[in-house]
Amino acid sequence: MRSRPPQAADPSPVRRGDRWTRWLFVAPAATYLLLFFGYPIADNVVMSFQQYTVTSFYTGDAPFAGLRNYAAVLSSSAFPRTLLTTAVFTAGSVLGQFALGLAFALFFRRRFPLGGVLRSLLLLPWLLPLVASGTTWKWMLDPDTGVVNAVLRGLHLTSSGVPWLTGTSQALLSVVLVNTWVGVPFNTAILYGGLQDIPPNLYEAAKLDGAGPLASFRHITWPLLRPVVSVVLVLGVVYTVKVLDVILVVTGGGPAGATETIATQSYELSFRQFDFGRGAAMSNLLIVLSLVFAVLHLRADRRARTV
Repeated sequence: MRSRPPQAADPSPVRRGDRWTRWLFVAPAATYLLLFFGYPIADNVVMSFQQYTVTSFYTGDAPFAGLRNYAAVLSSSAFPRTLLTTAVFTAGSVLGQFALGLAFALFFRRRFPLGGVLRSLLLLPWLLPLVASGTTWKWMLDPDTGVVNAVLRGLHLTSSGVPWLTGTSQALLSVVLVNTWVGVPFNTAILYGGLQDIPPNLYEAAKLDGAGPLASFRHITWPLLRPVVSVVLVLGVVYTVKVLDVILVVTGGGPAGATETIATQSYELSFRQFDFGRGAAMSNLLIVLSLVFAVLHLRADRRARTV
């Protein structure tokens, strides 16, 4: 005679109460995320499949356009150059921010007079409004009256001045430099925090074994700092690929579209040409691009940890 499997005991009223209590704690955060993140993204996706113009805001009439907005964006003659500019701008900014941030974090790990004051000053670019930072750099990089060209002329490194904002290749370099300057404090703060978690006795033991600074960095600092590095790089890529204000203030996407990225192109379509459907399609491509970068990097980092 086969015995019947034991029946799961009914949850007691106390356990059911605990379950509802947990949901009550999660509900405010879930509601906030759905309202302020989920709804705008869903609305943007819907808009990208519509022929949405200024009159649609008043009449509510937005005919279904299918994939025509995406086809128009992807087949545009400017899209390949915009995609390449986005890749160069993102790679240059992230590498510059990370390299300088790591160098500053290693430097400030040492104790020296006025170290705290200098660390505070390093956060200044992060605290300033991006419009103020961009406007200041635009004045400094002005080809005729900017202080950067004045210094270069004073050092006899150039006689005619560098067209930082009017040359096609120099303008892209300029926005990369400005965005790097803006992002270095964030990288420094996160990496400096990661360095504080590494036990000092590891360095003392390595020093007793005869390891130099480079060997200590290679075998102690870098392996233990890798989880923090992954976070910094992923956040850096996701943040940089959608940078809009710095480019608009410094170059406005010019000259001749040399600094036009996917983010600025989405702004151009939506708020200057008032073609909200194509603008939404372009911004959705930006979201997908950010997710692809994040997933690829996290998978590569997870594979490297398991090796």
